[in-house]
Amino acid sequence: MSHQAQDTGTDTFLSVRPRLFAVAYRMLGSVADAEDILQEAYLRWQSVSQDDVRDVTGYLVRVVTRLCLDQLKSARVKRETYTGAWLPEPLLTEDPTERIDHDVSVALLLALERLTPLERAAFLLHDVFGDSHEEVANALDRSPSACRQLVSRARRHVQTERPRSHVAPEESRALTEAFFRASKTGDMAALTQLLAQDVELVSDGGGKATAALNPIYGRDKVMRLAEGLARKSGAHLPPRWRFAMLNGLPAILSLEPEGLVQATALEIRDGRIAKVYVIRNPEKTAHLAKVL
Repeated sequence: MSHQAQDTGTDTFLSVRPRLFAVAYRMLGSVADAEDILQEAYLRWQSVSQDDVRDVTGYLVRVVTRLCLDQLKSARVKRETYTGAWLPEPLLTEDPTERIDHDVSVALLLALERLTPLERAAFLLHDVFGDSHEEVANALDRSPSACRQLVSRARRHVQTERPRSHVAPEESRALTEAFFRASKTGDMAALTQLLAQDVELVSDGGGKATAALNPIYGRDKVMRLAEGLARKSGAHLPPRWRFAMLNGLPAILSLEPEGLVQATALEIRDGRIAKVYVIRNPEKTAHLAKVL
């Protein structure tokens, strides 16, 4: 391939890259794995006769989807042996120039996690990215009617999981910062006002950092946990922390005393905190260190 053709091929790939990353990240729930898939897709793109490819976006989405399906087979095994609760790797969604289109909420990614790899791919390509059943069939090497069934099964699972309330940015930031200060300093009176009665806390340490092994349900239990952790840390705020948007959710990134980066993201419903996602696995938060 000539240098000029190679440059054109690279430019073409880069123009489709945001869409490819969006597919790969939602399929795998991991920034690092999505980047690896794109690297592999790029190598494959370089080795084909590009002039013969009529629909470049469709072709590359197909390559990425199939690579993700192969990866998911091994990821399933990894998740089954994962220590404690699994949460997707947090994705920074606050830079408007890098805004990933469509929903990347933790709720959606956790709902996708419960689907089979094929259901997940069919749902994402059809319902999230707007491909026709024929295009999905082409990408998955299945008949359009089989894809129609995959999408419809997946949709039933996913619709019940999506967050249903919209919160103004100023309110969500204020609530998030108030929650972080209160939980770190052990201010139980403030937490009582901030947390919903049926709040759920999910903490992901992956066996690499201290975290609750199972989700914690209910305001009293979440407050007891916060009180114990605040006592242990001397009721101080961490040395470095800041507000961020992760997966479209208001969040706090903090440098914890033991040196690890922690991401705490919140779902807010009716003015109260309904879900708390705490990601402490250093393999999932290392890429956020530069933001702090």
